[in-house]
Amino acid sequence: MPLDVPALLSETGALLTGHFRLSSGLHSPSYVQCARLLEDPGNAKAIGRALAERINPLEPRHIVAPALGGVIIGFTVAEALGAPMVFTERKDGVMTLRRGFALEANEPVVIVEDVVTTGKSTRETAAVVESHGARVVGYASILNRSGSVRPFDRPYEALLALSLETHPESDCPLCRAGVPLDAPGSRYSAKR
Repeated sequence: MPLDVPALLSETGALLTGHFRLSSGLHSPSYVQCARLLEDPGNAKAIGRALAERINPLEPRHIVAPALGGVIIGFTVAEALGAPMVFTERKDGVMTLRRGFALEANEPVVIVEDVVTTGKSTRETAAVVESHGARVVGYASILNRSGSVRPFDRPYEALLALSLETHPESDCPLCRAGVPLDAPGSRYSAKR
């Protein structure tokens, strides 16, 4: 039976409405809190297996995920593939590979994220992977909010594409209306 991601979003309360600053810096009246979607280990494993099936033809030898949002889904995808998983994280605002993690020269890597909007964290992670000599062979995420079927220069798989309204902060109707801002992601605080 195919995985019903929209139903899971609804059942888990992962699709939120309000006024949100996304990790991309854009504002939106909708936010997908993938942590809620992945809170139940059974859901996380099922989603990881579904995404792993899509990227298996790329034959990755390592999964790399940007922290914090990509860590759980990256782990479950890696588990389903029987591959190791490492994560990148920001140190002094710069995406890095720390904690003794290493990648081999020319090793095929797939970068796994929870949600892709602008793809900034994913591209920063790709730059880190390539700086360590590994080779990015593809990208994957649970949700694609980018508005593009192919937001990257290599193969990309997503379980669901969502077209949710976004605005630059300078042109946000919710800001103009004085709706309180929430920043549930890890890159920004809610302060304007």
